[in-house]
Amino acid sequence: MAVKKKVLKEKSPSQMIDARIKELSDWRGQTLRQIREVVQEALPHVTEEWKWRGVPVWYSDGIICTGETYKAVVKMTFANGAKLKDPTGLFNSSLEGNVRRAIDFREGEKINKRALKALIKEAAALNKSKLKKKTK
Repeated sequence: MAVKKKVLKEKSPSQMIDARIKELSDWRGQTLRQIREVVQEALPHVTEEWKWRGVPVWYSDGIICTGETYKAVVKMTFANGAKLKDPTGLFNSSLEGNVRRAIDFREGEKINKRALKALIKEAAALNKSKLKKKTK
């Protein structure tokens, strides 16, 4: 008699992010959901990944940003944030480094969706320009 093997279907990164948002049934889940929506609106072609033991990561020709959740903040870290223009002053964390920049969202804070979309699009354009330089 053959033993039937259970086939465990692995969840997609998008499903993992959905589950994380649902698991965080407080303001952090709502904030992560809003961040995700803004990223997807800014870059409809964006690729979602699930990295580093539970961090949503959004890609377009390289890492655009991550969405980390902590007790007091939801942190959106831009991989090449130090190279981005931030005329509205969204970046409020990780300001001392030469590469990354982050935005810490706290409970009750509103997301400036227009400015955030512009920053996301700028990050994607930077990634694309870096990719073009590599292929030349």
